[in-house]
Amino acid sequence: MAKADLTKQPKEVAEMFDGVAKHYDRTNDVLSMGNSFIWRLATTRSVAPVAGERILDIAAGTGTSSAALAKSGAEVVAADFSAGMIGVGRQKHPSITFVEADAMDLPFEDGEFDAVTVSFGLRNVEDPKKALAEMYRVLKPGGRLVICEFSTPSRAIFRAGYGAYMRYLMPSIVGAASSNPEAYIYLADSIREWPDQVTLSQWIRGAGFTRVAYRNLTAGVVALHRGHKPARVVTRRAPRKAAAPKKPVIETVVDIDVTTKPGNSAAPKP
Repeated sequence: MAKADLTKQPKEVAEMFDGVAKHYDRTNDVLSMGNSFIWRLATTRSVAPVAGERILDIAAGTGTSSAALAKSGAEVVAADFSAGMIGVGRQKHPSITFVEADAMDLPFEDGEFDAVTVSFGLRNVEDPKKALAEMYRVLKPGGRLVICEFSTPSRAIFRAGYGAYMRYLMPSIVGAASSNPEAYIYLADSIREWPDQVTLSQWIRGAGFTRVAYRNLTAGVVALHRGHKPARVVTRRAPRKAAAPKKPVIETVVDIDVTTKPGNSAAPKP
């Protein structure tokens, strides 16, 4: 089996996803052996959408994850660089706003969203670090980031089994379930080349996010990452004594910047 080209030119990757858009959701369900539902549920719970919030779902594809988030009453914007995916998504979920967008150059204002999420899409971006910087930019202060992505199984026995599945079994399944097997050769190779949980966490911190943490799903086949954009909180200090001459109220601006450390029992979990 030939190795896929992993140079990730945006136009070529977008065209590849255009070609698999029609049966994308069905093929993913088959390839994940039903785990895609579990991963999507875990991601939705980690985002913890609230009615009235604005949430950006990057690499939203056909909008399956966007629809799950929108059930909370949140306003969800589904962004993807594949016109084919967006076309299918608009047919499936007409109540959701779809936007054709490049994750490295998002067409949104600074601080526009309460939460940003991306599921199984950061791996397909030409420059993931640039995309993380854009996610940071469009988040409101105090906003949250949730990334669900393929990762590195935590135990050697799972790594070996997962590697064998992608190398030998996946091609046979894809041949029967997909009209474009080459796209899923790219999928398998891109997963093998993708960095592990710790490295991605470092990238997220490098983009400016704090309270960064991750947890493994399905023995580390997938990892759920979470971070926050530091908030700016204004506190007011009142005069100490009522009898004292009145003084102007002093405003103190505090940057909340709490970074998760190993072994910290108070550290947030995704």
